[in-house]
Amino acid sequence: MARPREFDTKVALTDAMNVFWQHGYEAASLPALLEGMGLTRGSLYKAFTDKKTLFIEVLNRYEAEAVDPAVALLTTGPADGAARINALFDGLVEAVERGDQRGCLLCSAAAGPSAVDADISKVVQHQLRKMGDAFHVALIQSVPQSRAAALDLRNLAGLLLSQYVGLRVMVRSNAPIDAIRHSTKAIADILEAL
Repeated sequence: MARPREFDTKVALTDAMNVFWQHGYEAASLPALLEGMGLTRGSLYKAFTDKKTLFIEVLNRYEAEAVDPAVALLTTGPADGAARINALFDGLVEAVERGDQRGCLLCSAAAGPSAVDADISKVVQHQLRKMGDAFHVALIQSVPQSRAAALDLRNLAGLLLSQYVGLRVMVRSNAPIDAIRHSTKAIADILEAL
């Protein structure tokens, strides 16, 4: 009887993340996942049960590696909130300039499987709420109190979140870098006008 294959779960999740990032959830076939993760079918199913469970674990890993640092950038630091928001969008442009066309795994999940799967949607919506709340905190920390009362900062945070998700999806679709730059410049102009 063959011994079960031993592997590092963290490495396997990183490898699975790369496969999902490259192909998307629907197009990430079982053979592509097995090859990308270097696992046998039995090892994958024993460790992760099924493709959906694996994807949810990948999204949870992505939250820790990408969403939480973005939330920290938006909610803490020496710069005011508007500068932190601009830094997040500038980081997006810089990643594209370095050749990273993957976009955002969370944003891809929001535009894909979360529309048809309640369990994936729950994870995606939780992470999007975290991002929206972080934009709200940054706005509170950047808009003078005299102006804050006249503005609906929660709605503005929602607008920033939708811009962020939209831009990350545009990156994934290989949109021209100038379109990404123009959008981030418009966001900076809106923040400066507050």
